[in-house]
Amino acid sequence: MPVTRIGRAIRETVTGLPRAFWWLWTSTLINRLGGFVATFMALYLTQERGHSASYAGLVAALYGLGGVISSLGGGVLTDRLGRRPTLMLAQSATAVTVTALGFTTHPVAIPAVAFAVGMASNASRPAVQAMMADIVPPEHRVRAFSLNYWAINLGFAISSTGAGFIAEYSYRAGFLIEGAMTLTCAILVFIKLPESRPARPAGAGGGPADSVSLGTVVRDGRFMGVVGLSFLISLIFMQAYVSLPVAMGDQGFSSKDFGVAIAVNGILIVVLQIPVTRLIENRDPRTLLVVSSLLAGYGFGLHAFAGSVAVYALVICVWTLGEIVNAPTQTSMVVRLSPVHGRGRYQGMYTTSWAVAALAAPLLGGWVIDTAGAGWLWAGCAALGTVAAAGYALLMRGLPTEDPAPAQGGEGPEDAPAAPRGADLPHTDSVSS
Repeated sequence: MPVTRIGRAIRETVTGLPRAFWWLWTSTLINRLGGFVATFMALYLTQERGHSASYAGLVAALYGLGGVISSLGGGVLTDRLGRRPTLMLAQSATAVTVTALGFTTHPVAIPAVAFAVGMASNASRPAVQAMMADIVPPEHRVRAFSLNYWAINLGFAISSTGAGFIAEYSYRAGFLIEGAMTLTCAILVFIKLPESRPARPAGAGGGPADSVSLGTVVRDGRFMGVVGLSFLISLIFMQAYVSLPVAMGDQGFSSKDFGVAIAVNGILIVVLQIPVTRLIENRDPRTLLVVSSLLAGYGFGLHAFAGSVAVYALVICVWTLGEIVNAPTQTSMVVRLSPVHGRGRYQGMYTTSWAVAALAAPLLGGWVIDTAGAGWLWAGCAALGTVAAAGYALLMRGLPTEDPAPAQGGEGPEDAPAAPRGADLPHTDSVSS
């Protein structure tokens, strides 16, 4: 029976993962369920506060700049302080700053507080990804990252819907609810999650044997190549929320038409993320990254031929499939390329590529549309996807298809911190003073 097969598929997807992962997953879901502010910030500033669109754009840019800075800072804290302290610090700071933003009215203070919110909220991402890598065995990491990505999108789908109703009642209520739910995440981490950072073996001089600095990350050619390709992929996907509505508007479509079309993206991710994960979990990640890059690039390229809401929705299906495959595969690849004691810094650098793309994409997309037209932008997306696919094919040559070292460490909240297990892959320039 179909129901029986569906039930079996769900059980196979969720079994085999440690309890600590599910507490971390729950924290992610709660965090995204409370993600109201980013959804209605522009409307709040223009309609509630009476500011201009340019002012709203400035606030959004400073929010994004804070995220760029804290991606690296959060990665360093994750390795130095530990995953758990960094998570609690970042989530507590987010709760305080986002609540403060709801009560800030001065036009100079609002951008400053928004910058602080961006720094606080983005600082937790390297810690979440590093902790997930610590507690999940290598053979299950693609599935774990995929489930986490599913939680992010499920939470966003619900919160973005709820944001409209909350804004009708009170914008300030949205700030307060997000602050409360983020604080709940910090409390959950404090109560249920132990520190997962592997213990550092002492070196000859009594110090850590595997000290990793940001310089180590920058000198790692293969990894920085992946970061660069991640930036290209991010530039493509970011056009969905900046350039796509502009291009559709230029064709005479309404904001409602765009909402209907882009809703397909969230619906597909929620519906397909788990079954697609079962198909790709044991596949060669190199092939998956190449294919997902082509789906992303040429999926956006197909927007050039869309002339109705139905066709736009169909095209969105193409690049959404690329997103479903790319996100967990790429995050898992970052873990494989990271030395164990440098996971925070490596994840921070990876997160930075997305944060920088979030700043660059609106500027680049708007400039191309204004100077050359949307058709050239979509052609450029296809070209970027092709370059990214070729880049992944070249960079991943000689990469083992499986992690040679088995994972150890926390299988549940009550477990002791993991013992060091060595890097997942031989790593160039992985030791630095």
